[in-house]
Amino acid sequence: MITFEALAVCSEDLARTRSKKKKVGALAELLDTCSRDERPLILHYLTGTLPQGKVGIGFRLLQEMDIAAAEEATLTLSDVDSTLQRLTAITGKGSAAQRRRRLEELFGRATKREQFFLSRLLVGELRQGALDGIMVDAVAHATGVSIQKVRRAWMLSGDLSAVADAAFREGASALEAFTIRVGRALRPMLAQPASELRALFEEESAWRAEAKLDGVRIQAHKEKGRVWLFSRSGRDMTASLPDVVDAIARLEVSSAVLDGEALSLDDRGRPLPFQTTMRRVGRRQQVVQAANEQPTTIRFFDVLQAGADEVVDAIDLPLEHRIDLLTRVVPEELMVESTVVRSVEEAQAFFDEVTARGHEGVMLKSLSSSYELGNRGGAWRKWKPVHTIELVVLAAEWGSGRRKGRLSNLHLGARDGDRFAIVGKTFKGLSDELLQWQTDQLLKRSVHTEGHVVHVRPELVVEIAFDGVQKSPRYPGGVALRFARVRGYREDIEVNQVETLSALRTRLPE
Repeated sequence: MITFEALAVCSEDLARTRSKKKKVGALAELLDTCSRDERPLILHYLTGTLPQGKVGIGFRLLQEMDIAAAEEATLTLSDVDSTLQRLTAITGKGSAAQRRRRLEELFGRATKREQFFLSRLLVGELRQGALDGIMVDAVAHATGVSIQKVRRAWMLSGDLSAVADAAFREGASALEAFTIRVGRALRPMLAQPASELRALFEEESAWRAEAKLDGVRIQAHKEKGRVWLFSRSGRDMTASLPDVVDAIARLEVSSAVLDGEALSLDDRGRPLPFQTTMRRVGRRQQVVQAANEQPTTIRFFDVLQAGADEVVDAIDLPLEHRIDLLTRVVPEELMVESTVVRSVEEAQAFFDEVTARGHEGVMLKSLSSSYELGNRGGAWRKWKPVHTIELVVLAAEWGSGRRKGRLSNLHLGARDGDRFAIVGKTFKGLSDELLQWQTDQLLKRSVHTEGHVVHVRPELVVEIAFDGVQKSPRYPGGVALRFARVRGYREDIEVNQVETLSALRTRLPE
């Protein structure tokens, strides 16, 4: 039997090593020696998640608690899981006090090492480098199944526990049962920035060019009249976008999984800023719009599955075949604007045309590429007039002048393994409204203060525009952004999806 203490020790060991191979080996050994019932909990806990999802335990409550640690380790994985299950079931009058008592009882049974591990797990701050990708490798290593097959099954199902169970019981053949299921989110394909157009046409003679929309990435599912909408991170957005739900419900197809972008348009059909779309999504639009508002709409650019009597799984088809299928499912007015370009000049002309209409750039996609779930490969490239990336806020400084009393200058972090490295600071691009919002949000996440700098938990993702990357002896990572400015906060993007330090280094000038 694997104890909770053993998991806490394993987490410490993982945090001490930066070797991916050693991490995979340690996790594979643990998965191989545990029982079938313990394996799902190990997969959850060591990837920093809970089977119950968010349980409503905040950082402040854990700070307020002062519970003496147990001398002896007696907690089992089942003890922790059942306590959290009961805790989430407590509702109604007096529930806060009851939940606190239940939590204090659990912490009173935990050793000091277990308390530390559990507290980080509850608030989503477990950072020992055993994220999903590492765990996928560990499952493959322990079962002898190829990493590609384990990863594909996980991407299709979204349930690593179920994939691991099948692989341990029956091996590679069992993973073939994992297919697309309507109503269950899949990891979307992602794009890399395009640094130079001429190099792309040296790779391939023709690319599909699409207008890059500044909206919210949406994966739309439809089956027998029912519609589901999922964000890029898999969050259910159905209730937030009734206009989009109505548009999909009217599609003349009985079953489909489509990839697209939700956005708001003005009276002339030009796209409104991303923050406008996010505000409407955030306040859960009512079906009846305000008189002066245009509805949120959607534009589709890919299909993962579609059919009526016979459903076609399309992810393994080349893009040009998927587009043929998409045009049979989606009317032209709901398709993203696109063309095929065969030269730098044609790509530039299309870029000039769509950016003049208010779009933020162009997507360039290989016509022969399959849909690579969850992958940021070279088959999709994004080309914008300015560079934009997503980073995480690590700290902020109290402002002065008109910004006095509000947190202004942001310390921006890129992913560096299982940590974050500061790559720049900025106070540009912040409206008064956004300044107040970010102050409120950052203070909720405050960890400690040094003079006028408030350090925060790395939870808020911000989209940053910048002119380039330069070497910097000032920052430990050795790189800094040039002329960084805030485009907006991205609630649709997870912290583990922000830009990496290594990717920024590739942008350094020769």
